[in-house]
Amino acid sequence: MNDIKENPYYQLFSKQKDNQFKVGKSTYNQRVKKLNALQRAIEFTYRKQIIEALHKDLNKPKVEAELTEIYQIIGEIKYAKKHLRQWMRKQSVETPLSMLGSGSYYVYEPKGVCLIISPWNFPFNLTFGPLVSAIAAGNTAIIKPSEMTPNSSGLMAKIVADIFPEDEVALLEGKVEVSTQLLKLPFNHIFFTGSPNVGKIVMTAAAKHLASVTLELGGKSPTVLDKTANLDTAAKKIIWGKYMNAGQICVSPDYVLIDESLKEKFLKYCKKWLIHYYTEQPQNSESYARIVTDKHFERLNSHIENAKTLGATVEVGGKTEADTKYIDPTIISNIKEEATLLHEEIFGPILPIVTYNTLDEAISYINSKERPLALYVYSKSKTNIKKVIQNTRAGGTCINNNIIHYANHNLPFGGTNNSGIGKSHGFYGFEAFSNKRAVVKQHTFGITELLFPPYTNLKEKLARLTIKWF
Repeated sequence: MNDIKENPYYQLFSKQKDNQFKVGKSTYNQRVKKLNALQRAIEFTYRKQIIEALHKDLNKPKVEAELTEIYQIIGEIKYAKKHLRQWMRKQSVETPLSMLGSGSYYVYEPKGVCLIISPWNFPFNLTFGPLVSAIAAGNTAIIKPSEMTPNSSGLMAKIVADIFPEDEVALLEGKVEVSTQLLKLPFNHIFFTGSPNVGKIVMTAAAKHLASVTLELGGKSPTVLDKTANLDTAAKKIIWGKYMNAGQICVSPDYVLIDESLKEKFLKYCKKWLIHYYTEQPQNSESYARIVTDKHFERLNSHIENAKTLGATVEVGGKTEADTKYIDPTIISNIKEEATLLHEEIFGPILPIVTYNTLDEAISYINSKERPLALYVYSKSKTNIKKVIQNTRAGGTCINNNIIHYANHNLPFGGTNNSGIGKSHGFYGFEAFSNKRAVVKQHTFGITELLFPPYTNLKEKLARLTIKWF
């Protein structure tokens, strides 16, 4: 305990801990008031500054900033406000006849003091999205955003400080050392978005305090095209989904699995849509983002060089520029299995093309890797679609599209095993930050009282009757 008290963030944590029950007892109207304040800040007060910060950090185009950051947060807030009254109500359930004389229900109570560790690729969306759920559920929260997008993190710190007292919501900037210290504190729940490797560190830290976790991780999300797929439409959507935010998206199509006979035709359509979206000179396009840091640029550049060394074919792109952290929208085929591109999550604008001869072969290839956050299927065959879904595992799936499942607040979002633990968005986010508390209320005499000690032959017979008929 003394070690915890020496933690540089213990005082802040203690303020929120002391305030957790007051916040937890907040009414529907009080929670909505907080959500409205956050909505006004994002939608009106700081909208222009958010777009500017994202451009400075990621060269993120204005339209992408609006749709993937601002729109997503506002949508999450509106959905929560619309449904929160129902979520906060007690939920009655049936009571078995053996418990005659009682009633049963459950309530969603706040978990308490929560830690939100957010990433750099969609800094506002992936910070304020979980915060909306935490507020809706009646929690206090400490937020640690990524240091890799300093302009966005600095602006979020200002927004949070303007809206919330620090004993309700606080945001701490800084490098990894800040996260390390925060993870030593006994939070009631930790919501982390990032890589599987760091997710394991977070889960290990949470285990020391038996804190619950929501881990939004990533992985290699496959995209399967069979012989019945509309290749032009598939290419249009895959290229859009892959190169948005320069491929720095956790649900981005990581690699394409395509029937060998369709490869060349598919590549032709890919080239067509790349030119349509980003012109023949994507480096000069205002619709194309940049890599977040020099370290990430070097990692991605090494993937390309590794594949080329092993004899892969660069079908499109391949050009890089270290000074501006620019990497062409790149497509690579004929990749040896030992290439790093096929083993590590890419998280950048490089699309490997892997061919197969039978659908069973494609399914086996998917299942030879860790379970992905997303899996996409392009096909007109209901039989093939069903076969792929039933014989694989993934956090989420789109059929004849990609990444759009993230935007549906009615759906749970999250991974499985290596790609994550727990779900978020809408009700599922509210549930992640809540404890489902079971309650049984005894109204009258309960028949179970007939079975209290001392145990007699009659009570033994009653016990047997209870097992048989109730």
